[in-house]
Amino acid sequence: MARGSSGIVAGLTAAAVAAVAFLAYQASANAPASVASTPGKKPTASASAQPSAKPKPTADPLAVPAASGKGERVVYALADRRVWLVGGDNEAIRTFTVMPSPVSPPPGVHKVTSRSGTVQGSDGVPIEHVVRFANVDEVAIGFSAAQDGSMATPDPTSKTGGVRMKRADGKAMWTFATVGAKVVVVP
Repeated sequence: MARGSSGIVAGLTAAAVAAVAFLAYQASANAPASVASTPGKKPTASASAQPSAKPKPTADPLAVPAASGKGERVVYALADRRVWLVGGDNEAIRTFTVMPSPVSPPPGVHKVTSRSGTVQGSDGVPIEHVVRFANVDEVAIGFSAAQDGSMATPDPTSKTGGVRMKRADGKAMWTFATVGAKVVVVP
């Protein structure tokens, strides 16, 4: 009887392998083209259970703000603490974070009015690449970089207008924003 039972086991094993192969063939024939054509990629339960609705595109947090106008400009987003250097094609050439000043410029379009290579900041910190673009209650507002590379949070009670950035960003701003360049401030 031992011989007969081994023959039965071998027959059942062969039938099971054939059934699995058939089911695998059916599954691959019914799989979406993107899964079926990708070698080694297996469908997941979550992928097959999801409806085929297209996902909504998410807004790029680093994209140039839509309400910032057109053309070559510097865009300063007060709430985001971010600056974009935007080329004539409306594409960002560079974007970076900044440390805002206690006195903020009003939203709107401004022009670069003056620049200084190196000066002493009104907070006593030596700064470079100063690009001034607004005045609020006799406080000059401008972008600058501390020569020591710091971006410390300013004293909120001080009447200073220095929007600080990293030295490399300050150098890029200096090259991009000459006198008369447009600076758009958005909330």
